[in-house]
Amino acid sequence: MRRTDREVTDFEEILKIIDRCDVLRLGLADGEYPYIVPVNFAYRVVGRQIEFYIHGAMAGRKYELLKANPVCSFEMDIPQEMVCMAEKKSVTMHYQCVMGKADVCFLEGEEKQKAMDDIIMARYEATRNFDYNKSMMARTAVGRLTVTEISAKANPVRSEAHM
Repeated sequence: MRRTDREVTDFEEILKIIDRCDVLRLGLADGEYPYIVPVNFAYRVVGRQIEFYIHGAMAGRKYELLKANPVCSFEMDIPQEMVCMAEKKSVTMHYQCVMGKADVCFLEGEEKQKAMDDIIMARYEATRNFDYNKSMMARTAVGRLTVTEISAKANPVRSEAHM
C-alpha cells in the first residue's frame, strides 16, 4: 500500500467500516477482462475470520463465473466528502474502504437456509423478522466468501482544527 499513513490495521476498525457498507463489489475472473458486480451482503466473524454472505439466482453470469472459479476479489467503500484546499492548491477525498480476496463456496440444504435466515435476513432491522417466500430458496444460491486477504484504508474527515 503506497499511502501507509492511511492504512487501517486494527481489526475492530476494519469491522466498523464493513458494518457501515451496504454494497460489496466482487471482482471475478472472466477471460481477458475481470467482471465486477455489486451485491448486497451480510457477514459474520468467527474468531478473527470474516465470512461474507451473498445471495442471488442460481443462473447468470455471476453464478456461472463463481461456479467455474470459486475465488474473488472484493471491495467496499464509504465516500464521505470532497475537499478543495485553495491555500494548498490541492484536492482530497475523505473516504473509508476495505478490499481483499476470498474463497467462495455455495451452501446447500439446512446450512443454506440457516445462512439466509440467521445472517443475511438478520443484517437489517427491516428484514430481520420479514416473512419472505421460502419456496424461492430452491432457486436461490447462497454463497459464503471466506476472506483470505484483507486490507483497509481511510482518509477520515477531521475537524477544522486539524486541517
